[in-house]
Amino acid sequence: MKLVRYGQPGAEKPGLVDSSGALRDLSGHVADIDGSTLSPESLARLAAIDPASLPAIEAGTRLGCPIGNVGKLLCIGLNYSDHAKEAGQPIPHEPVLFMKATTAICGPNDHVVLPKGSVKSDWEVELGVVIGTRASYVEEDDALDHVAGYCLVNDVSERQFQLEGTGQWVKGKSADTFAPIGPWVATRDEIPDPGVLDMWLEVDGHRYQDGNTRTMIFDVKTIVSYVSRHMTLMPGDVIPTGTPPGVGAGRKPQVFLKPGNVMRLGITGLGEQRQEVVAYPG
Repeated sequence: MKLVRYGQPGAEKPGLVDSSGALRDLSGHVADIDGSTLSPESLARLAAIDPASLPAIEAGTRLGCPIGNVGKLLCIGLNYSDHAKEAGQPIPHEPVLFMKATTAICGPNDHVVLPKGSVKSDWEVELGVVIGTRASYVEEDDALDHVAGYCLVNDVSERQFQLEGTGQWVKGKSADTFAPIGPWVATRDEIPDPGVLDMWLEVDGHRYQDGNTRTMIFDVKTIVSYVSRHMTLMPGDVIPTGTPPGVGAGRKPQVFLKPGNVMRLGITGLGEQRQEVVAYPG
């Protein structure tokens, strides 16, 4: 299944994408697509519904983040060998963890707003892992049993805030709108091997990132198991798993986002996003 949330910000309703690509309303069956909906039992009930029996949603309706009430947005840094090289960083011996504020989350096609004082805002196309069941000290062989599905994430990052001054990643990653997620959550059966997915990102039609998850240093099962040894993962948590090369900070000369830019990005099986970059109002 491809699960979505649609409607105005803060008032999204649950839905799905049928086999023809049309949106269908699920609000007669579940209150939301969130941690309570992502268990194997709940997903099995939703999968048994005939999509044709669901009300159609008007084409062009805004899509929100496909997971409501995300508890943790826990990211993996420098997880692609070729991206670590372009960043001038050594290959990490274990996953690099950092948090991104959940207030950064927005819909896949919402505007990305540059924060006040931004001069080095950048892009990162990433595979997001959506947790479906509680995970604490899980073994790698069991880790995927705790995954509900996968989604597309743009880990927008202000490099000056992230790396200069006190150099705290979280503050360079957490501005409002710096975490577009969606358009949908694809359940695990839709993505049988998350380690072979093409991924790309363009700014104003120029392709900067063109990679594949096969160059990930740590795969999904390793990441979920590792993180679960340091904190309990809960249903609805999202783990963006790192980005391939081609970020603006890795260019010579460097390239950063400006108002008026348009980002487009996608991953095989997980759809596409489109964001216009705008200045902070006022």
